[in-house]
Amino acid sequence: MQSYRVVAVEDRIANAVRRTLRSPGYGHPAHTDVATGHGPCRQCLRTFTVGSERRILFTYDSFYGKEKLPLPGPVFIHEQECERYSENGGFPPDMLPHRLTLNAYASGRRLIAQRYVANGVVESEVQQLLEDREVAYIHVRNTDAGCYAFSIERSNETGLDESTRSNGGDSHE
Repeated sequence: MQSYRVVAVEDRIANAVRRTLRSPGYGHPAHTDVATGHGPCRQCLRTFTVGSERRILFTYDSFYGKEKLPLPGPVFIHEQECERYSENGGFPPDMLPHRLTLNAYASGRRLIAQRYVANGVVESEVQQLLEDREVAYIHVRNTDAGCYAFSIERSNETGLDESTRSNGGDSHE
């Protein structure tokens, strides 16, 4: 049984960005272009095909719905609609080849652990971080670019209350 779930940008957020070309909660203009980097798309968590797929860059608060203080940053989604990554799909395969930083947070956006992983060695690190009951959630970031990719939370079966789930930052669609 999967002990965690992967939380990608929600469909309603991605669709609002595609429809309005504005960042949720901020209203900043979104930018579209052909992919010049691998990404990933923060909705489907697949890497972009550089030079051919189109993507949208927008401002996103990865702490929205979890913490009072925002910490917005740039993220990409496919310009065309795509299917959101399954929360129960395990660690996204497209992310395994990349150097990643796992930031484990306690409530109050307090960073309590940080792990650097490479060469697909992720599962054991995620499991170790989640063994610490003080860890409320994990943010996965690209180590080289520093950008937020997605969150990891304990699955409901392991005691995570549904009310602690992320809303994804669309307070001002």
